[in-house]
Amino acid sequence: MSTISLDNITKQYGEAPPAVNQIGFEVQAGTFTVLLGPSGCGKSTTLRMIAGLDTPSSGRIRIGGRDVTDLPPAQRKIAMVFQSYALFPHLSVRENILFGLKVRKEPAAQYKPRLAKVAALLGLEQLLDRKPSQLSGGQQQRVALGRAVISEAPVCLMDEPLSNLDAQLRHEMRREIRALQQSLGITMVYVTHDQTEAMSMADQVVLMNGGRIEQNDSPDQLYGKPATEFAARFIGTPPMNVLRLNEQTRALMAGAPDLAQSMPGEAAALGVRPEHIQLAGNDGIPASVESVEYFGADSIIIAKVGGNSGVAVRTSGHLRAAHGEQIKLHWSSQQQHFFDASGQALRHTPISSL
Repeated sequence: MSTISLDNITKQYGEAPPAVNQIGFEVQAGTFTVLLGPSGCGKSTTLRMIAGLDTPSSGRIRIGGRDVTDLPPAQRKIAMVFQSYALFPHLSVRENILFGLKVRKEPAAQYKPRLAKVAALLGLEQLLDRKPSQLSGGQQQRVALGRAVISEAPVCLMDEPLSNLDAQLRHEMRREIRALQQSLGITMVYVTHDQTEAMSMADQVVLMNGGRIEQNDSPDQLYGKPATEFAARFIGTPPMNVLRLNEQTRALMAGAPDLAQSMPGEAAALGVRPEHIQLAGNDGIPASVESVEYFGADSIIIAKVGGNSGVAVRTSGHLRAAHGEQIKLHWSSQQQHFFDASGQALRHTPISSL
């Protein structure tokens, strides 16, 4: 089995604060796990330690139940795809894909059937004689994937493999990578700063911040039950609105008793997602329009509520509203999140179906 387990891993460089600080999580065999977070949060360092490219300062790493903490990459039975395609420009697609097998001196009799299988999986059959310079970005990324997959390693690690592609290609490659992982049944760990990639591909998301794990959960739980204000704001497009509960905001909330009654006394902030806010009639919470962003199928109203600017409201169609126009907002008490002064969630409220 190719389960991956990290136990109390820390990575520190000199006297600097730890790049990764006492983290632990487990990746079940045959699943797709994404390490997600902003630049500098420690996600790529974590991946490199799983790969054996970096050694933890403390803690243990196990793959398939075997302690690999001190083993070199070649002895870990893993494949890796980097951010850059790292293809040899003087070699053909065929030679690039087979390169690893030849270096490891695997039986030559396996080359042809394994190449045929990988080329068919990735749609590369007609490109095998081309050089990398003759390929598009998406095709080059498929070749890099093919070079990893042909090793038949039970674990595949990917470090932001789609960051060099345009938006349309990224969308297509997300689907292809997920389908490839499911069809082969391999254990995949994927690093990205793009929450859309994480939410659309992963079975498990490990959200990191400042070298620590902010939340380790399934995509739906991460969206519906954020454990911290950071998690709430990092997931979602636009991100969750977080309203500071100052005197002005609390006074406005008093005009919506159904919402105010569920507010814990120790709450310092209230969170609600833009898609859960509706334009209301006379009984809503007063707000002032700051701007409207039109996206075709829907519009995003940016409003000011109490002393909170930049509150986003997603509404269908093309809403025309002038700057400074007064509107009323409402949302269900079941779609509120509350956070204390430290940013920890005070309770997780179930999100009803949209």
